[in-house]
Amino acid sequence: MQGGFKSVVYWLSRVMQVVAGIFLVFMMLLTTFDVILRIFSRPIIGTYEMVALSGGIVVGFSVPITSWVRGQIFVDFFYQKFPKNVQDIFNYVTRIMSIVLFLFTAWNLAKMATDMYRSGEVSLTLQLPFYPVAYGIGFAFFVQIFVLITDMVKIAGGEYE
Repeated sequence: MQGGFKSVVYWLSRVMQVVAGIFLVFMMLLTTFDVILRIFSRPIIGTYEMVALSGGIVVGFSVPITSWVRGQIFVDFFYQKFPKNVQDIFNYVTRIMSIVLFLFTAWNLAKMATDMYRSGEVSLTLQLPFYPVAYGIGFAFFVQIFVLITDMVKIAGGEYE
C-alpha cells in the first residue's frame, strides 16, 4: 500500500512538473515573439495576461515536485545538532503545520475559483477566465498535502534523510 501510494503521489508530482515546464516554455516563447514583433509595431495582444496566468500555473504546479525532491532552501546547521528522534519530531511537526497551511490555502483557492466561475470574472483584454488557474493551483496544493503525508510515511519508516 505504501509503495503504491508513494508511487501515485510521485507520478502526480511529475505530471504537474511537466505541465509547469510546458507553460514555462510557452511563457518564454510568447515573451520572445512579443518582443520581436514589437520591433515591427505588431505586439501580441494579451501577452501580459497570458504570461501572468501561466506564471501562476508554473509556480503552483512546481510546488509538489520541489517538495518531493526537497529542492527548497533548508538551513540545517542547528537542526543537525539534535539526535535523530528529535529531528524526526521536528520533521513531523513541520509537516503537520504545512499540511494545515496548504489545506487552508487549497480550500480557499477552490472557494475563490468557484466564486470567479459564478461571477464570470475574466481578464480585461482577452477575456480569459481566471477560475481554471485558481482551481489548478488549489489542486496542486492538495497534491502537496499528499507529498507531505508521504514525507511523514518516509520518516516513520526510517527512509527520510
